[in-house]
Amino acid sequence: MVVVAMSGGVDSSVTAALLIEQGYEVIGTTMQIWDPGRTEAAGDFVGCCSLAAVEDARSVANKLDIPYYVLNFYDLFRQSVVENFCREYLTGRTPNPCVVCNRIIKFEALLKKALALGADYLATGHYARIGRAESTGRYIVKKARDPRKDQTYFLYNLTQQQLAHTLMPLGAYTKDEVRRMAAERGLKVAEKPESQEICFVHDNNYRNFLRENVDGNAIKPGPFLDLAGREVGRHEGIAFYTIGQRRGLGLAMGERVYVVDIDPVRNAVIIGTEEALDRTTLLAEDLNFVSIAGLTGPEQVQAQIRYKSKPAPATITPLPGGRVQVDFAAPQRAIAPGQAVVFYRDDYLLGGGSILG
Repeated sequence: MVVVAMSGGVDSSVTAALLIEQGYEVIGTTMQIWDPGRTEAAGDFVGCCSLAAVEDARSVANKLDIPYYVLNFYDLFRQSVVENFCREYLTGRTPNPCVVCNRIIKFEALLKKALALGADYLATGHYARIGRAESTGRYIVKKARDPRKDQTYFLYNLTQQQLAHTLMPLGAYTKDEVRRMAAERGLKVAEKPESQEICFVHDNNYRNFLRENVDGNAIKPGPFLDLAGREVGRHEGIAFYTIGQRRGLGLAMGERVYVVDIDPVRNAVIIGTEEALDRTTLLAEDLNFVSIAGLTGPEQVQAQIRYKSKPAPATITPLPGGRVQVDFAAPQRAIAPGQAVVFYRDDYLLGGGSILG
């Protein structure tokens, strides 16, 4: 039996259909992780946690003639994902809520629920390929066939136990093929648009979300400092800025300037020229390895510092305290603490961690 995490979108809907055709007994579930009333924008319910998403998933489950349940993970999501999201910005870091959600909600809480229901697997609509290495018996993760949709960046926290009970059938298909398969099977979500990046931020403006969900006393104005330490203006609060940001600074400097660092101790936002964004080294912590057991020494990898960036040649070296140093062969732009750095060799997801600095 397989429990399919259904978001109401085309990917998870086709995942359920394919597994039925492969002979699995399938149960559809949608995780209620956020207040549906807070995902309404311009009169429409948006995002993977909205009422419309639930109704779309239920409609697909009815079409496929499978049982369907809505599971309440609201409190856990609020505590583990949303509060972490706010806390990270308040400390000058740039969070990645999808990584946290996958680790704590989907592949921990939901997987446990699926196994408790007697299922053998949890299936999701992620674009990634799961396999097993004959030489080691270790479960491995490979990039999806469709490079435009590959989502392995978000999956570096998966453990061997979780991989043993996880199915991701879309890794072998392109997005266009998935939409065609949905249409051929008469699924109403075949042409449904992609969901927004942060499901609980309905207008894609995280600053508005912080204003509404964080104690106003926690966000304090402070100085913009140049690279020499001189104050060149005042900012609204470090939570409202990210490394690499150029727009919305409100500074008249006579040249383009960017946020190049954030100093929570001084409550300062450091600004500089575009060249100052380039770095060749970072430190990472909170590591997990997937297709390899771990590091015994320096390894040559391709390292990716954000979802939309391309992996770049780098050397990763283990350090005391469970950290790694990542040295890039060429400078990388706007390395942001709090984001994930993920390691690959060819198409294989080796692992990753959280950027410390």
